[in-house]
Amino acid sequence: MNPAPSPFDLTGQRIWVIGGAGWLGQSTVLTLAEMGASVLCADLPGRSAAFLDKASFAGDITPVDLDAHDTDALIPFVEKYKSGHGVPHGLVNLTYAATPKRLAELTAEDFDEVNHGNLTSTFILTRAVADLMAAAGQGSLVLFSSMYGGVSPDPRIYESPMNTNPIEYGVNKAGMRQMARYLAVHYGASGVRCNTISPGPFPNAGIQEAQPEFIARLSQKVPLGRVGAPVEIAGAVSFLLSDAASYITGIDLPVDGGWTAW
Repeated sequence: MNPAPSPFDLTGQRIWVIGGAGWLGQSTVLTLAEMGASVLCADLPGRSAAFLDKASFAGDITPVDLDAHDTDALIPFVEKYKSGHGVPHGLVNLTYAATPKRLAELTAEDFDEVNHGNLTSTFILTRAVADLMAAAGQGSLVLFSSMYGGVSPDPRIYESPMNTNPIEYGVNKAGMRQMARYLAVHYGASGVRCNTISPGPFPNAGIQEAQPEFIARLSQKVPLGRVGAPVEIAGAVSFLLSDAASYITGIDLPVDGGWTAW
């Protein structure tokens, strides 16, 4: 008697990961491929290919170029890879936009540009993919919010030379949660799920090396007493894409070491 397949098995699943060559995206792409998925890794020109060359991973990963903030490029991208790779079973969007400016320096144009790069572009891409999934009767969408989509940054953590996490970033990440809830309801009857993940502190390797005092302050804010590792995001993404989460939609999953628990 053959054992029942694991609900976490992603063998044969087509997953598109947008922003797949970034700090959190790389581990996500590799983990999904290790779990048997066929992964389309999209990022800014050249980034996906460079990441995969360095990773030397033999799984089913296709590097592609995409500026996800260019809304004119998104529908042609979806059409091209639908034809070449088939309708995806899962979409993961890790892209984001923000400015390095302080609150008093932020202009209306800055704010609008970040809105476009976060919310507008995510909406256009996600709707196009979700429509394909709905026609196929299945699919899982995983969008990325942030702990700062739910709480404000504590400025005491961001001593000079660090800037307090910017307002436009948090506003947009809060909007991402509502977008996911809306899409979950809109597409639910068609078998398409939509959820968000809200990472806590996951500073990249460069910041961790250059700013140990900042990392210590972040860690003191976390009940688990440390910052996160990218593989801990990959596990949450894999869960939400898998059949193990088949009755989960419209939620935000915090992966923050308990940051938002107190």
